[in-house]
Amino acid sequence: MKTVNSFMKAVIVACVAILLYAGTKPQGGGTMLTPGVQAPDFSLLSDKGDTVKLGDFRGKNPIVLVFYPGDQTPGCTHQLCAIRDDYAKFQEQGAVVFGVNPADMESHQKFVEKQRYQFRLLVDAGQKVAALYGAKGLMVQRTVFVIDKKGKIVFAKRGMPADSEILSAIAGK
Repeated sequence: MKTVNSFMKAVIVACVAILLYAGTKPQGGGTMLTPGVQAPDFSLLSDKGDTVKLGDFRGKNPIVLVFYPGDQTPGCTHQLCAIRDDYAKFQEQGAVVFGVNPADMESHQKFVEKQRYQFRLLVDAGQKVAALYGAKGLMVQRTVFVIDKKGKIVFAKRGMPADSEILSAIAGK
């Protein structure tokens, strides 16, 4: 029994090490895009069943893309709930917010319903869009992008930037 417990502990430590390593480097997703470059266009299914095309917002709204690893996980819930709680501030600036990860539409629908998100979650099957933005990994790399009305990236940051930082980027400050 003691050998099994030691083995399980070793497996858990190895898995955590792999996940931490994977969280530091884009695995197959290329280099993370940086401010000043044109945001790659995409077309993804949303939790509502409609197709969202980035190009449809060009000339109209700034876009916030929040790439996050998983629905219903503590860190992702915390990050997206912060945006939910500050959503009026995003709306005041005309910004449209999208959460993006490879979970299916049903998973996204449950997550939206449980947390009452006012913004759509997009299904990035196979992390194709995450790869375009340099956020692809073993799991999606938690990364936030702000895209201005002209389609240029004006903010790109890994992790959980504060909403105030994201809102400042939208405002051009």
